[in-house]
Amino acid sequence: MLNLVTNPLATIVTLYSFVEERLKREEKGATAVEYGLMVGLIAVVIIAAVIALGGRLDELFRSIVTSLGGTVTE
Repeated sequence: MLNLVTNPLATIVTLYSFVEERLKREEKGATAVEYGLMVGLIAVVIIAAVIALGGRLDELFRSIVTSLGGTVTE
């Protein structure tokens, strides 16, 4: 235990090799996690885009409805 405190680099290398070996054995789990992270990131980007462009899109659709002769309802 004393070695872990005095040599943090050795601890990091040991943990890295342990994780690397586990990921090699569990590729399906790692792939699922990667896809999950990608889907989550895509969802965050979509939500941010809708929030950022929401007002402009609302104005655009209202002007389209008005130009088509319709009435905008809330």
